[in-house]
Amino acid sequence: MSEVEPLIGKQYPSELKRYADEKTGRTVIQLTSGDSNNYHLYFTDNSFTTGDQEIYFLSDRASDTPEIYNMFKMDLNTGIITQVTDEAEGIIPTSHTKSPDSELVVYVTGKQIKLHNTRTNETTVVYEEKGDVHLGHPFLSPNKKYIGLARNENVPIKRGANYSGFKETMYAIKKGWITLIDLEDGRVFDVFEDTHWLGHFQFAPDDSNLAMFCHEGPWNLVHQRIWLLDITTGKVKPCFRQEEDDCVGHEFWTSDGNVFFDNRRKGHDGTITSDKTQAIVTHVESDQIPYIGFADKNGEVLSIIDLPYYCNHYHANNDNTLLVGDEVEDLVLIHLGGDKPTIETLCTHQTSWYTQQTHCHPTFSWDNSKILYASDRDGKINLYLIDMNP
Repeated sequence: MSEVEPLIGKQYPSELKRYADEKTGRTVIQLTSGDSNNYHLYFTDNSFTTGDQEIYFLSDRASDTPEIYNMFKMDLNTGIITQVTDEAEGIIPTSHTKSPDSELVVYVTGKQIKLHNTRTNETTVVYEEKGDVHLGHPFLSPNKKYIGLARNENVPIKRGANYSGFKETMYAIKKGWITLIDLEDGRVFDVFEDTHWLGHFQFAPDDSNLAMFCHEGPWNLVHQRIWLLDITTGKVKPCFRQEEDDCVGHEFWTSDGNVFFDNRRKGHDGTITSDKTQAIVTHVESDQIPYIGFADKNGEVLSIIDLPYYCNHYHANNDNTLLVGDEVEDLVLIHLGGDKPTIETLCTHQTSWYTQQTHCHPTFSWDNSKILYASDRDGKINLYLIDMNP
């Protein structure tokens, strides 16, 4: 009787290939290909390991069933892919994170949160949900002491592609919690409870006692999107106090410990569907100019910049002078250093926008020399890389 090959540590040969972008001629490196789906960590995290020589990503390549995802890593120099986790039920899409150095990987599978140490290959169950509660996107504190996440009561709303059930879920959820898992003593405790759908929990990159979360839902319907949380006291404060016409979202911590936010202005719900339209708002008449902003750790706005372009997500370089964004068909660079922002087409992405996994979510590497994104332009979701310094 033959032994079953262990999947953790299993290696796959390089799938790297290069092509000239059809619009700009820039070289694009396709990192993955074949019959599997592959996508990177959410843009509020970073798939790159510090040093930028490898990435961590999710793939269903090890499963006989499509969209049963596990974690993999890729050596960007050789293209060699190595399996990191082996979960029969798979990792729940968008419910995973890692430390910047990739020592610790955290993910949700079923009703459990697991911690995997990539140096020892030990996997530990650090939390198991007993109630009728949905476990959100986990996030590690910079000192690696805490895992934080938003938990929300389960509601009988069917969610699916193209943001189906998005608005209904926002109205249905009446109870949510920000929960912390102490990795030193094993304590699990709720640091904050609310009457809204909570999401986008993120520790500050330089302060393990400060975090950010959001009131989730269509941007035009959420009264106050971004909140700052002191995890020691449990006190919260609004970050950028919204007014009636503000439609805010896709907030993230910048490298220097400030908060980036996108304000689409009146009548924008923050979504895009495979029809290249918004999911909730069908018609918008507004002469208001959208803008992006930066706020400090007290939630006070440091600067706002008019940005009359439509990108679905932005990510900033280390000194906040350059954004990468995903327009409907293209990736673009937006230069912020001059009197007015200027836009430059980077490449086409041609993704379908059908699910969250097919969203491009372009992300700079730690040293800003590379940009990673996803697309299902060829049918399967695959990873692509732009080398800014070829």
